[in-house]
Amino acid sequence: QVQLVESGGGLVQPGGSLRLSCAASRDIFSLGWYRQVPGKQRELVASKTRDGVTNYADSVKGRFTISRDNAKNTVYLQMNSLKPEDTDVYYCNAFEYPHAYWGQGTQVIVSS
Repeated sequence: QVQLVESGGGLVQPGGSLRLSCAASRDIFSLGWYRQVPGKQRELVASKTRDGVTNYADSVKGRFTISRDNAKNTVYLQMNSLKPEDTDVYYCNAFEYPHAYWGQGTQVIVSS
């Protein structure tokens, strides 16, 4: 079992920045972020494995950066140049085959 504690999120103007953090209760293979608008499927934003392999959604490449502190079992998502279409609930994800764990979600609103 893995517990995930998320922080960050909130309201920001278009073009602004936010940083999300997610602390896992133990070491785990992959940590990342997904997002979901009500009524739509949850989609990957970015993930990073314990050994540094990253994966980004095409829509966030060049704007978002995922980083990970393995000593703290924590993953960070730096979101720059935010757009209104980035408005979503963002969920931290931890994965180690065959189990996936989810955080409670944090709201990101990009609006002027």
